[in-house]
Amino acid sequence: MTDKFTQSKLDRCISCGYCLPACPTYQLTGDEQSSPRGRITLMRALQDGKMPFSEGLEQSSLCLGCRACEPVCPAGVEYGVLLEEWREISWQGKNRPLIVRGLFEAVKSTWRVRSMGLVSPTARERKSDPNLNLMMGCFERVLFPKVSRTVARIAPELSITKNQGCCGALHAHNGELERGKEMAKELGDKLPGTILTTAGGCAAHLAAVLGNERVNEFSQWWSAQEKLLKPIEKNGKKIRIGFQDSCHLRNGLGIFKQPREILKSLGDYVEIPDASGCCGAAGSYSLLQRKNSRKIIAKKIEDIRDLNLDYVITVNPGCTRQLATTLRRSRVKTRVLHIAQLIEMAVS
Repeated sequence: MTDKFTQSKLDRCISCGYCLPACPTYQLTGDEQSSPRGRITLMRALQDGKMPFSEGLEQSSLCLGCRACEPVCPAGVEYGVLLEEWREISWQGKNRPLIVRGLFEAVKSTWRVRSMGLVSPTARERKSDPNLNLMMGCFERVLFPKVSRTVARIAPELSITKNQGCCGALHAHNGELERGKEMAKELGDKLPGTILTTAGGCAAHLAAVLGNERVNEFSQWWSAQEKLLKPIEKNGKKIRIGFQDSCHLRNGLGIFKQPREILKSLGDYVEIPDASGCCGAAGSYSLLQRKNSRKIIAKKIEDIRDLNLDYVITVNPGCTRQLATTLRRSRVKTRVLHIAQLIEMAVS
């Protein structure tokens, strides 16, 4: 457990304010404390003992952890790491949300994670390239089992084993930073060579622990294969496609061009306004901060309605769930698919 923030990371912030326009919660509230700069000021006060950690709980919970502040920061502040340290210090004992405790229990062991795949069938185990292994994910198994089955069909070179646990991203983002790192290393030991993941948030966490050379997010990997895809038509016209970025994939790993290039080859690609902005899912955020999560996604839903899209494509299960649920609630007929599912439509 972390006792204090990494001082060198706090010191990098020069309070310039470039992060303010990029921060969804600052745009939502207009409150300086709800910005990365304001939260780092709070962290410094906590670090120096000027205020108890209990007083920082609200802001540590209000933050999406989307890391949109990092690409625009001229000083290179690793805000995402600071937020993880903050939660590891503060989200202990009674301060850990009950929902988070339940999520931790669900992925506590490999057998529990494997059992999630029993509800709906995921991709079958197989041995192909021993140095290219599919990460099955944990909650993605039960929420979107079709994704792994789709990837298995369009990428036969992938080896697949179900004997794998959670990658630890859930823990790192919710107050168990060191345990999250341990879980990533355990997964790395079970899956040799390149780990291919269909979840942007998991990709960023695994890459941070294991190294970028060990981890590929699916769209990143597919774009390097140079496989030909034919445009998809609906009623004699190219389908209209939009895309929602995975925050951690874009802001943490800088991967955002690859999925767009794939989609441009599949139909009439339309850039959704603020597609790079968080959809409000943010891991457990949509469960812990329901009202704010809905406020954050509201404008995005209206933009999708106005664009009259056939599909909104995602590269992260949390984004898929958030968009599909909210579009359905708003009676917008646009379908939400993982990028692998759309690719299969073009190669089948």
